[in-house]
Amino acid sequence: MDKRKGMGVTIFVLCIGSFFLYAYLLMLSEWSPIVLQLSVLMIAGGILGVIAWIGYVMATTKPSPASITSED
Repeated sequence: MDKRKGMGVTIFVLCIGSFFLYAYLLMLSEWSPIVLQLSVLMIAGGILGVIAWIGYVMATTKPSPASITSED
């Protein structure tokens, strides 16, 4: 098995294992409220991070000559 296939299988197995660990922590453990709060926090942070990145890119890119229009 070449290195790329081995890495793919490793990532696949780790993702499946992580899902079962997350499901256990969320459904069956005493850590359920904390896991749920952290999950929502990470989702909100990810969404707001993407929006902030879009705003940063819009604010820092120079306009191309085709996008400059004359205002009357």
